[in-house]
Amino acid sequence: MVRLLQIEFIKLWNNRASKILILSYFVLLTSIALVAAIKFDIGPVKFHLADQGIFNFPYIWHFNTFITAIFKLFLAIVIVSMMANEYSNKTIKQNLIDGLSKKEFILSKFLTVVSFSLVSTLFVFVVSLLLGLIYSDYNEISIIFSDLEFLLAFFVKLVGFFSFCLFLGIFVKRSAFALGFLILWSILEQVVFGLLGWKVISWDAAKIVKDFFPLQSMTNLIKEPFTRLSAVQNIGEQIGEKMNFDYHVYWYEFLIVSFWTALFVYLSYALLKKRDL
Repeated sequence: MVRLLQIEFIKLWNNRASKILILSYFVLLTSIALVAAIKFDIGPVKFHLADQGIFNFPYIWHFNTFITAIFKLFLAIVIVSMMANEYSNKTIKQNLIDGLSKKEFILSKFLTVVSFSLVSTLFVFVVSLLLGLIYSDYNEISIIFSDLEFLLAFFVKLVGFFSFCLFLGIFVKRSAFALGFLILWSILEQVVFGLLGWKVISWDAAKIVKDFFPLQSMTNLIKEPFTRLSAVQNIGEQIGEKMNFDYHVYWYEFLIVSFWTALFVYLSYALLKKRDL
């Protein structure tokens, strides 16, 4: 496994575009710390974002994993480009000639996906822990290390999403078309949901079906965190809006995303096995 990872990282590091995208991704993950510096005064109104509780434990685990998941598109570009380069540079054929089996080839790509996801999760953990220790109003050990399931959800979400990108990269062969297909798929999920609720079944039943769609199931792992903020809750109470939403991560949500991950990896292998290279 180490050998397979070494092969992949050598390819990525020797590709200038991939190197820039990977570095940019981790710079963006770090830049979330700059949110703490957002501060402005307008007459008697003084606003400091860090004082709004976004870096309080355990809320910070929810907030940071939700925000940093947005940046996953940078690594998505790396992954689909990684596959496109294999075809355009004919390195995939050379790897197979050199003795790498198609199974090992897919395994090396999946290990890269897992590595990206794991490093991203550890990175978010360290940044969030440091920000929380600096700005959180609650520093008890039991509070600091509660709600860590959001980090697990973040990891599973990235593995699932990157596995989908890996499949698209193999299926389409061109990075631009693969990314276009990814956008098209996200739109398609919404269209199918709309058609189901409008013409086929009830809207409530359609929402249940929608939760089983690949991208939607990944989105469900980490719900939006903004309505958890006390400031937002207070505004809701003032306008008579109750914001009692469910933010928990459930075992069946992990199971759905894990199913799609396994399916995408299997389809990638099946497609590669069938295809004449």
